[in-house]
This record gives sequence, C-alpha cells and structure tokens, in this order.
Amino acid sequence: MRKEPSFAPFLTIDYLKTANENKLFDRKSRNVKPSSLAELISAFANADGGTIVVGASDDKSFEGIKGISNERLNQLINAPKDYCKPSPKFSYELLPIINKKGDVDNLLLLHIEAETDRIIQTQNESVFLRIGDRTKELKGEDLRMLEYGKNQRRYEDECDEEAIIEDLDQELIQEYKAHINAEGLPNEQVLRARGLMKRKKGNWYLTRGALLLFSREVVQAHPNCRVRFTRYSGTTAGVGSNLNIIKDVNMDLPILKLIPQAKQLLAAQLKDITKLNPRTGRFETMPEYPEFAWSEALINAIAHREYALEGAFIQINMFDDRLEIISPGKLPNIVTVDNIQHTRYSRNPHIARVLVDFGWVRELNEGVRRIFADMKASALSEPTYSEPDQRYVQIILRNGYESREMVEKQINDIVISLYQREDLDVLEKEIMLHLTKVSRLKLQELMKLTGKARNTVSKRIKNLMNKGLVDTVGDINSPSRYYCSKSNLSK
Repeated sequence: MRKEPSFAPFLTIDYLKTANENKLFDRKSRNVKPSSLAELISAFANADGGTIVVGASDDKSFEGIKGISNERLNQLINAPKDYCKPSPKFSYELLPIINKKGDVDNLLLLHIEAETDRIIQTQNESVFLRIGDRTKELKGEDLRMLEYGKNQRRYEDECDEEAIIEDLDQELIQEYKAHINAEGLPNEQVLRARGLMKRKKGNWYLTRGALLLFSREVVQAHPNCRVRFTRYSGTTAGVGSNLNIIKDVNMDLPILKLIPQAKQLLAAQLKDITKLNPRTGRFETMPEYPEFAWSEALINAIAHREYALEGAFIQINMFDDRLEIISPGKLPNIVTVDNIQHTRYSRNPHIARVLVDFGWVRELNEGVRRIFADMKASALSEPTYSEPDQRYVQIILRNGYESREMVEKQINDIVISLYQREDLDVLEKEIMLHLTKVSRLKLQELMKLTGKARNTVSKRIKNLMNKGLVDTVGDINSPSRYYCSKSNLSK
C-alpha cells in the first residue's frame, strides 16, 4: 500500500495520524459540503498552497471516503472550479488507508497550488488567507496588502490627488531629464512617459512613485522613505547597560537623494583589512567588502522594497563580522531566496526604470549574480538571503572576521622571524614589514612609508632581491613597477 502522496510527500499516513493542522494542510470530514471548501481553497491559494484532506476527522482518525457516491466525489474534486473565481490551479489524488473500522479505504487529497499573481475569491467575492492553522477573511488594509503582494495593485501607481508638480524637487527633475536627453521637454510630459503621472477621472495626478523619487518633502509624502544605519561594536547587538551602538543615523530623503547619501555614509564606515589570499599565498590589503556587492545590495533594498508597508523602513546593521541590509516586504512575486540569482521581477517597475536611467539598477538580474561572484572573488562567504517573519528581505554579507585572528597570528609569526634575521639591517626589515602587510608597493610608496631617499630604498630592495626575499613585477624603467615579498619569507 502506498504510504505517501505524490504531490505532497510529507503528508504520509503516519504524519496525518499525528500532526496538527498547519499552514500546509487541513482535515475535513467525509460529510463536508463541497461548497464549504471554498474558503479553505481561497486561503491556501492566496498563501503558500496547501492540501485539503477529505475523510480525516478532527480527532485525527480516518473516516475514509468509502461509500461516497461518484457524483458527490466529483463535486468535491471540482470544488475549486465550481466555488472559487478565478479557478485556482489544483490537482487531486486518492491515498489508500485503513479506516477506523478496519476496512480498506481512501482519503481524498485536494492539492491547491499557490497563486503568485492572482487573488482567488469565493463565489460571493470574499477573500481568505491561510495563516498558520487558521483561515482568515481579508478586508480593508489586509486585502490591500495582499493585492500589493500579488501584483494586483502597485503602491507606486496610486495617485496622490492632493500633490502638485511644485511639490517635486525641480533640480532633481532637471538632472533626470539630462540623463535621458529630454532637457527640452516639459516636466509633465516626461513624468507621464515614465508612468509617474496617471489620468484619473479626466485629470492627471502625480503618482506615489513620482513623490518617492522626486519629492521636495518626502517625509510628508511618505513618512518612511528612510534608511537607518546602525554601527555596532562587536558581533552582537547589546541592550540596556550593554548597549554597543557607536553610530546611529537616519536618512529621510527622496529615493534619488537617498541612494547617493546612503552609499556615501556606508562607504565611510568600511575599512580595508589585511588577509591571506589563498590564490597567491600572500597577505593582501583589500576592502572589507567588495564595493559592488554592498552597493548593489543597498540599491536593491531601496528600489524593490514594499513601500506600502506603513511604519517600516530600510535598516542597515554593521557589525564587526557582517553587514546586514533589511528591506520591508517579502520577495516580490515569483522570486525566492533559492532562485534570486536567476529570477528577475520588479515590485516597483516605474521606480526601477528611473534608477536604470541613472545607471544605479542593473537589468536582467545580473546585479545579484555579480554580488555572489564578487564575494567569491574576494574569498568571502556566499551572501545569505532570508525573509525574517515573512515581512522583510534580508541580505547578510560576511567579511571573514572569524579568520582575522589567524591572519594576525600569521603576520606576527612572519614579523618575529623577520626581526630574528641577523643578515638584514633595520631599513631592510622595515621594508619587508611593509611588503608583508601590503601585497605590492611601488618604489615611491616605499620611500613615503620609510621616509628614506630613492637611492637608499633602491639599494635595500636590491639587497632583498639578491637574498631571495623580494620579487619585482614590471619593467625596470616603468613608473608602475612594484615589489612584493616572496612566499618563502618565513623560511
């Protein structure tokens, strides 16, 4: 006897006998009316999908469906088509069981698929959502948020009937027009062409997207068009007497000003670190995080966040070992944490189009792929995407902090062995120390670091090369020629 369904393998017979109902399955008696399944079908389809198990009692025993007429069985199977609109995608199967009377029987499993871009209603136009083991009817703001999530409605496209063109930052608009070679066109024409003005009841109005991008007073147009940057000392966030925040900055600006200011702030907080490059076997000083990786992650958070979420803003948390960027809203539509490198979908296409025109947003999703590639090229851990509480998207970049103590010990060991060498004078040891901490240096850089004249430094470098401690790259007369320590320095 088959013990698990083909569509939802986790729903084994043992599981159905012991597990409580949850967001992915619900039990229904064999006597359930087909029409009463509509609310549950809508709820599953509007959430993550789920299975209705017909013939199982609330006490987890199996009634089975033996004895149900073919006509009624067909009515149960066709309930998604007959009692919901539009009809959701679904499948069904019979799972063989032994019912509570000891007879061979079946359970009817109705597998309801998740709808990524449609809202499934009941025949009376009610909308439900599965939350945990509950089926909740959505109204008002809850329904509006589902419409945003299913792309049935876009916050950026909604008109603000009280806003006027003078509410926009004219310098920003002129800068934008210069980017798209439209300096000679009226502002209204440009905004209409980019979908940032909409016609409603015979009149043209600015959209919320236009205000998010260009508003002179964005706090009035959208109180949470904000990035909050918090720098912590250490690797955890302390509270109370252990509070370890060393920098806390809020930026409330229109998107076109928010991006450059947030980038400038973040860049100022990043530092260079020295670590062993596994490809070269040398210690190199490089940025804490690849510039493209952190910049692209920040811009994506601003471009693709769910602006309809009230009271939510973008949070950047910097710790000694990692950078967290948290953006309001789940991943949009068909994008998941598993396919984010290869699947493209824009929650705010009009805003994203303007950012593409500015050269800030990459199309075709190559930006996310390059974040992964650049982190790998820098010998850093793969970025981590997640959806905390199903309300936010979080990316974490790690800087290899956990290996720095080892790196520092390796450098110290080299320095100790360096200063124990009696065949090197003080200046030669100093030059070797600089070349240990920095992978490559030009002659002029070594002169500046040591404070010695060209001939003096050149003589010491020649001695070090003769002793097999230093390599040189580049033509002897080239200004770009540089020197580096050989990997056998510690031997």
